[in-house]
Amino acid sequence: MVRDGHGREHWRKTHIDIDRHIIIIDEPIGDSSAHDEESLNDYVSDLAVSSPLNTDKPLWEVHLLRPYNCILFRIHHALGDGISLMSMLLACCRRADDPDRRPTIESVGASKERGERERRWNRVVERGVKAVWLTVVFVVEFVMRSLWVRDRRTAVSGGAGVELWPRKLATAKFLLDDMKAVKNAVADATINDVLFGVISSGLSRYLDIRSPKALQDGLQLTGLAMVNLRKQPGLQDLSKLMDGNSSVQWGNKFGMMLLPIYYHQGGADPLQYVERSKAMIDRKKLSLEAHFSYKIGNFVMSCFGAKLASWLNYRIVCNTTFTISNVIGPREEITVVGNPAITMHMMSYAGRADMQIMVAKDIIPDPEVVAKCFEDALLDMKQAAEKAAASKS
Repeated sequence: MVRDGHGREHWRKTHIDIDRHIIIIDEPIGDSSAHDEESLNDYVSDLAVSSPLNTDKPLWEVHLLRPYNCILFRIHHALGDGISLMSMLLACCRRADDPDRRPTIESVGASKERGERERRWNRVVERGVKAVWLTVVFVVEFVMRSLWVRDRRTAVSGGAGVELWPRKLATAKFLLDDMKAVKNAVADATINDVLFGVISSGLSRYLDIRSPKALQDGLQLTGLAMVNLRKQPGLQDLSKLMDGNSSVQWGNKFGMMLLPIYYHQGGADPLQYVERSKAMIDRKKLSLEAHFSYKIGNFVMSCFGAKLASWLNYRIVCNTTFTISNVIGPREEITVVGNPAITMHMMSYAGRADMQIMVAKDIIPDPEVVAKCFEDALLDMKQAAEKAAASKS
């Protein structure tokens, strides 16, 4: 990345010095008695704030952690969004059970029946009017959040400069079969509805631990979600992404959407979290909030430059409580050059979904407790779903 005489930054072609991009770690990280996953989480969380990528070289690195048989790809978001980068990564992988085949991707979108119902002509006008109204409401809220409206402070709220504070990382592990069981218990629900219900319930549980009876029931906590805006959902064909004339282009093609959740004290029906999340997400899907955020971001970037665009992004992150993104991963176990691949971040993979939770450790010193709250929330929902199914039979 270079800067011209007018102060504008842009990319230029350069020679790749591979030795500056490949980092090989031969010794165990930190405490030798620590679990491998804990050591890897510590390594990733340290990378997040301790050593930014140098701008005098292309903004990517590959870390080979030999003691853990692990490959870590560190890539700046300026080079592409999660869909672009994951599509590129999986193009390099093959199925563990069939090395000649590429991994397949499982859809987590709305069901076919639900989509067919929504296309009925007798609802077109109603949905059109509702979409316009919701778009106006949510866009106004988005603008207000970008400028001054913010969540009430809680035990999980950050502070000025929190993005530079030391980090900790923990992983919440879910079985997709458990999530599907909960999904089937709530009419027309999707996996994303279940996921957000788990987040809502899990954060309520954690806040009960950190500040019992200190918060008003129904308190809103706002999340900022990244939404893929490509016409084709899920991962993309790499050849089309790299084709400059293709309608499916490489880069960042996502919008942002505000997703509010509400704190509720213990004792509520676990499935109510999913029902509330579904109702909220359905309204969000009907609006054009994510498309608006993408268009306004492009407009500000083009007309006023990166500094103002970055400031607006920073403001909306500061005014919300958490951010979330997820990427659909392969259904099968995969290999990279014949070695098992370890998935990091929030994505589905081979029948499970792993949520990596990165926190500022001065604010949330125990992210493993947050992860346990999320896992317990899903298990309680699964039990409630099984009980509901048994009562109907």
